[in-house]
Amino acid sequence: MRKGVCKLWALAPTLTLPRWAGEGMMLAVLLAYALLYASPYGLRVLTVAGVYALAAIGFQIVFGLGGALSLAHGAFFGIGAYATGILGSQWGWGFAATFPVSLLVPLLLALLVGLPVLRLESHYFALATLGIAQVVHLLAVNSPGLTGGANGLPGVPGIVLFGWAVPRGLPLAAVVWGFVALGGLLAWKLARGRWGRALTLVRDDPLAAGTLGLDVGGLRLAAFALSAVYAGAAGALAVHTQRVVSPEVLEFPVMVSVLTIAVVGGRGRVAGAILGAVLLLHLPEWFRFLERSYLIVYGVALLATIVLAPHGLTGLLDRLFPSRPAPLPKPTAPPEMVIPTGPLLRVEGLTKGFGGVRAVDGVSLTLEAGTITGLIGPNGSGKTTLVNLISGLETPDGGRVLMGGKNLAGQRPDRIARAGIARTFQAVSLPEGASVLAAVAAARLERDGSITEAEAHALWALERLGAADLAGKPCAGLPAALRRRVELARALARQPAVLLLDEPAAGLTDGEKAELAGHLRAIAATGTALLVVEHDMGFLLPLAGHVLCLDQGRPLYAGPPEGVRNDPAVVAAYLGEGA
Repeated sequence: MRKGVCKLWALAPTLTLPRWAGEGMMLAVLLAYALLYASPYGLRVLTVAGVYALAAIGFQIVFGLGGALSLAHGAFFGIGAYATGILGSQWGWGFAATFPVSLLVPLLLALLVGLPVLRLESHYFALATLGIAQVVHLLAVNSPGLTGGANGLPGVPGIVLFGWAVPRGLPLAAVVWGFVALGGLLAWKLARGRWGRALTLVRDDPLAAGTLGLDVGGLRLAAFALSAVYAGAAGALAVHTQRVVSPEVLEFPVMVSVLTIAVVGGRGRVAGAILGAVLLLHLPEWFRFLERSYLIVYGVALLATIVLAPHGLTGLLDRLFPSRPAPLPKPTAPPEMVIPTGPLLRVEGLTKGFGGVRAVDGVSLTLEAGTITGLIGPNGSGKTTLVNLISGLETPDGGRVLMGGKNLAGQRPDRIARAGIARTFQAVSLPEGASVLAAVAAARLERDGSITEAEAHALWALERLGAADLAGKPCAGLPAALRRRVELARALARQPAVLLLDEPAAGLTDGEKAELAGHLRAIAATGTALLVVEHDMGFLLPLAGHVLCLDQGRPLYAGPPEGVRNDPAVVAAYLGEGA
């Protein structure tokens, strides 16, 4: 028997399972425990675990997928609880009326505070949401006429469904976990769909997300608001379980519990929220026999879980039992975009200053359809800043960026991307946790109707650059040349009219540069206008039909590539006498 178990464990890393197998087995174990083994007290603990699982599923949306550490999630939980408590105990409303209100009130508050706080980054956002939570807690404690103050409100009625008063025990646990199943299914479908993929890209690289046509602010606000709905639902169920509401539902330990569940279970995973909630609610009960020292053992167990499974328990299970990779779609060319002839983009008198430094000072250029324009200059001359201004990552102080007769200067990056401008970055940034196909398909999320369609179009872009064999490989660990090719495929998948390339040949060998030049010529032959920032004159000058040289933000030379090496100003400022 022991040899058989050891053999199975040794084979575990080679086993592949359907993606839903782990979640299905976990739910089957929970169901068997509830029906066959759980005592009345065990059912109560399991019910509370379901409440926290639902709250954690919502937190996985804003924190796991969106990457925003919202410390207001506990406040939304408490607001949902108080909405049900006040309406149920004071006004006599039933579950059918109180539950929708417990969803709506946190949603409205999230929309109200989300617009300003989501502009903040990193720890500033966390501190702002913590402040919101503290304000809500103080209001609850200091409003005894409405909330009961520090004593709270007793007498909250139980759940009544279609005239049936749900009793405590197995029926109440079944109702709570039914809501967990519904909420988990919705979150799972969202996470696996276009919206979830887009939100994950916003988490990993918000700058790239904007240049791929994704509304970064809108996605963040939607995630914040949806997570508040989940928290409000969990708070309402918590009050129906306890039959009393007090300021404890707004205190920081609730937020810490939800955060711990998300991290221990596995960030961004619905199964992680469920597994983490069940584990964290039951661990203290399992260690109760240790009496006073059980909390120490509980803390050690949590620390060991985080150390041994840094990607959460679901991440550990994924490594032990990897899922079968999905089959690659058939490469499909996206609908052909008609690119007009003649001038596609006009930059007129563009300026940008940082403090007292003029990074771009009165730059003008025109990009014609089917042409390649080189942008050169010494470090700090304003080349990347100019690309950022055109693509919307920086707001100009003056000047215009005209495309199709419309001034795009100062527009959001996603709107500029939708106008037909795509770009690559000087430092290639690909989502490390994604496959190459998923990274390129991100460029199609805003346009295509499904993930399958986006991946089919992404595979077409990879195939066009001779990189289709990379589709199933992870972005992490790709060498520099392949990373640049993947990023170019991602930009190409947008089918842009104008393509901005920031040092695309950096770090490439001579052979790789020659191959890249061939790809760029082929792209220009379709009518796309290219603006290429580059330091390697041996690569750029044979490629470009027109060259613009900047120095200290000002145009120094604009003309054919043959004249670059003979222009005294360019030689003095950039190339040097040895050129």
